Parts: sequence; structure tokens; C-alpha cells
Amino acid sequence: MISKKTLGLILGPLMFVLIFFFFNFEGLSSEGKSILASTIWIAIWWVTEAIPIAATSLLPLILFPLTGGLSIELTSASYGDKYIFLYLGGFLIAIAIEKWNLHKRIALNIILWVGSSLNRIILGCMIATASLSMFISNTATSVMMLPIAIAIVSQIKEGKKDNIFGKIIMLAVAYSASIGGVATIIGTPPNTVLVGIIHNMYGYEIDFFEWFVFGFPVSIILLSLCYFYLTRVAYKRELSSYDIKINKIRELKDKLGKISYEEKRVLIVFALTALCWILKKVLEIFIPFIDDTIIAIFFATLLFIIPSNKKGRLINWDDSVGVPWGILILFGGGLAIAKAFQESGLALWLGGQMESFEVLPFFFIILFTVAMINFLTEITSNLATTAMILPILAPLSLGLNVHPFGLMVAAAVAASCAFMLPVATPPNAVVFGSGYLKISDMFNKGFLMNIISIIIITLMVYFMLPLIWGIDLNSYPTNL
Repeated sequence: MISKKTLGLILGPLMFVLIFFFFNFEGLSSEGKSILASTIWIAIWWVTEAIPIAATSLLPLILFPLTGGLSIELTSASYGDKYIFLYLGGFLIAIAIEKWNLHKRIALNIILWVGSSLNRIILGCMIATASLSMFISNTATSVMMLPIAIAIVSQIKEGKKDNIFGKIIMLAVAYSASIGGVATIIGTPPNTVLVGIIHNMYGYEIDFFEWFVFGFPVSIILLSLCYFYLTRVAYKRELSSYDIKINKIRELKDKLGKISYEEKRVLIVFALTALCWILKKVLEIFIPFIDDTIIAIFFATLLFIIPSNKKGRLINWDDSVGVPWGILILFGGGLAIAKAFQESGLALWLGGQMESFEVLPFFFIILFTVAMINFLTEITSNLATTAMILPILAPLSLGLNVHPFGLMVAAAVAASCAFMLPVATPPNAVVFGSGYLKISDMFNKGFLMNIISIIIITLMVYFMLPLIWGIDLNSYPTNL
């Protein structure tokens, strides 16, 4: 039987050839047809993972210029977009936090601060994970929290052979990492892709604080419902039979000893970075050209300068091996596609094809979009899906005469809220690797979480986004 990867490997270039040489689309320019054919090839390889996703993301550099869709200068410029460097700065700060075990100290203090009852331990673990995920990628956060979660599980005794508490705590970490990442631009890759594509297509910059005032309430609501679901619905009966040894969690903290010189310095850099992002509007009064990316790279660079009490600096270039360079390349590929859609006229043409959807209330279009993205990312990379879908939603908004931010924001947030399968998001894959979970555990418990997230995201985007950002979702803006 032919594998999915092999099928995708053949189908991608085959569809490209058919569309590029044999199909004609009324009203679509030759450049637009070139980009359409190329994008379908890229999308098929992304979805089937025929070759590594990052390698597929390099295809625009080959296909767009050779087919006449977009010049090599414009295509390659997307791979150096400022939002890629924003994420790079965030990754470097995360590497420093992990290198000096600051994440463990933050997480354990939060868990102990919340309380010692079983439900509170779960809540503390969720708050710790979500808090870290706001400023560190959800992938890195879940990797950082996994050993802490395993240590907590090892201190909980139960008579049953199947470790139910292990399942609960692993699901709590995975769900919280994804949910916490929604709160900030750098918390999860789809958010970074979103702000980059909006900037490229419309010249509009969503800064750290502007996103935070929308993303943080969404994150808080989803985290609260997730905690209630795990402790009061999904595992309410099982949670009554556990013996808790909170002292062991204190022992884990005590093993870290006093906060080190390096931890203090990294904590200061981390706190100043977050503070500058939040207060960027104030800083602009004194530093007119300040930008989220400049802030991230400035403080990341400081980490290479500040000395360590041990030999060297807080981080060195060898530490940067931990940066997920493949994700940064994927960002570039997604931004190149968005640029090509705009420059080639493909975005405008697609918008014209979608005017028939105008008969549907916009609320239901958002609901359908969120549900589609949510379940699609269960079997595909959430980052690849976002990079593929967002350039299509922009012209769809034009065709429907609605604000593009409605559908695009909804899709980006939905891409981070797939909870059913290990392949859906990196945090899901990380906790699945712990051995405590079966696919059936994730599927059964994750399905209802998916439904909850679909409802909350739809309501927040439709009712709260216009109020928070001061936009009218029901008409296409003339200033974009």
C-alpha cells in the first residue's frame, strides 16, 4: 500500500504541472496562475510531510521566480522578515532560561504558591506552564515542563495499575502550553505567522500589547474551562483516590538551591524584555523607531555579552544550536506565499470567486473557519496550516466585504487549540512521548476540549475583537 508521504511526493508536482500547463482560470493573470500552481504543490507536501516541512518551505525560492510568479528578490526578502527575527530573539531568551534552570524555579514556585491539594497541584502546573508559554514558545515550554510533571507524578501514590494522575498532569501540561501561547505574539508560531502576513499584505503592524489585550483574555478563559473540565468532568471520580506528598515537590525546589547569579541575570533580562514589549507605546515617545523585534534582538544580544560566574557568558553561540531553525524557515515560506498572493493578483482573484458566501451570516463563517482549522490541524502541522490558509482568508474577506482580521485571527488562534492527537501541536507530541498517554486518551478527552475552544474562539473573535481593537468586522476597511 502506498504511504501518505509517497503519495504526496508524487501528487504535489503532478498537480503543479496540471494547473500550470493545462488549466486556465478566467480573469487570473499568468503570474497568479503560477503562484496558485506552486502553492498547491507546497501545500500538498506540507500536509503529507512528503519531505521535511522546513525543506518544503524552501520551494518558493525555486518555484516563484522560475514560473514568473514573483521575483527572487521579493521572495527571498520574506525569509528575512522582521517577525522571523522577533521569534529568533524569543528563542534565544528561552535557551538562556532553560540553560540555567530558571524555568524549573519559576514553575515549582508557582505550583507551591497555588497550594497543596490535588486540584491545586494541577492548577499550579497549568498556571506555570501557561505563564512560561506566553513568553517562550509552546514547544520549548512543554519540553521544559515535562521533567517537572514527571517528578510530580512520581510522588503521587495510587492503588490502580493504570496511572490516571499521570494522564491528567500530562494533558494539563499539553493543553496549558497551547492555551498559554495564544496570549502573546511569540507564544505560539501561528501567532507570529499571522502578524507577519498581516504586515506584509496590509502594512498594518499588530504589536505585542495590541495582541496581548485580546489574546490574554482568550487564554485565561480557555485555561479556566480546561482546568474545570479536567478536574470536575473528565477525571472527577478518579481524583478522589490519591495520596499527595507535596513535600517531595518542595524537595525538588530545595535541590535547586539558592537562586544563582546567572539565574538572576537571565530573570532580569527576561523581565525587562516583557516590560519593554508591554510599554512599547511609552518607549516610542523617547525612542521613535523602537519595535518589538528590536527589543527582542537587543535583549537576546545582551545574553551574549553579560558574563557568567562560570566560564563564558550567559549564553554562547554553541547554545544557539537549540534554536529551531526549521520553524524560522517555515515562517519565511509562509510569508513568501502571502507576498506572492498579493503581488500576483491571486488574492484579488480569489476574493472575487468567494462572493457567493455573502448569503451566510458572518458569525457562522467564523464558526466554520475555526472548526475547519481546529480539526485540520489535528492531522497537519499547525504552523504549516496557518501559513497555507491565512493568504486565502485575506481575499475571502474582501469577497465577503468583511474585515480580514476576523477570519485571520480566528484561524491563527484555532490552529493552536487542537487537543485530540499527538501530531496536532508540538506540546501534544511532547507529552505523548512521556509514555503516560495512549492515543485513545488524547482523542477521547481532547474532542470536548476542541469543541470548547471552537465555541470560545468564535465568541471572542466575533464579539470581543471589535471592541478591543476598535474595528468593524462586518465591512471591509478602506484603509487597508
